[in-house]
Amino acid sequence: MSSTREIDALIEMMARLPGLGPRSARRAVLHMIRKKTLVLHPLTELLQSVARNVRECVTCGNLGSGEICDICASEKRANGELCVVEDVADLWAMERSGVFRGRYHVLGGTLSALDAVGPEELRIPKLVERVTAEGITEVILALNATVDGQTTAHYIADQLDGQVRLSSLAQGVPIGGELDYLDDGTISAALRARKSI
Repeated sequence: MSSTREIDALIEMMARLPGLGPRSARRAVLHMIRKKTLVLHPLTELLQSVARNVRECVTCGNLGSGEICDICASEKRANGELCVVEDVADLWAMERSGVFRGRYHVLGGTLSALDAVGPEELRIPKLVERVTAEGITEVILALNATVDGQTTAHYIADQLDGQVRLSSLAQGVPIGGELDYLDDGTISAALRARKSI
């Protein structure tokens, strides 16, 4: 394989990453090649380390370097609150806010009849087990406001009905949002979820 083919193959592989197209991938690859010592070699080592060591937490589905992630291992996070999210990216978004101090449960997707994704393909049975086994007092459904997300939330609510307090994230006008730029569904949700001041 010639060096040009190797570079082309790397560009093609990089272009498959979310947020990168062929042009962005080409720029990234050229930058890495120009900065081999500072970027390419350390990146190669990190990629190999991540491939070897990172795995799913057996309890919640988060990513970490051990069988149990740092969040599940922390006794400080055992406050009875369990936040249910669709995927690890959602968990990381919640953690960035620094507000939630409980534990998480990553479903691995949402229910979807069209894609033949049922409860058994997701981590819903494990969620039901955790609620009982860990003495969970509240389950917060932090699922996306899509049809599949809401269908999944309703299914989980039915499965846990009467066992635990259930809540969901508020929906409506984002901080800094202007009404003129919002869609009808967001305005409708915000109006229904209004509160006294």
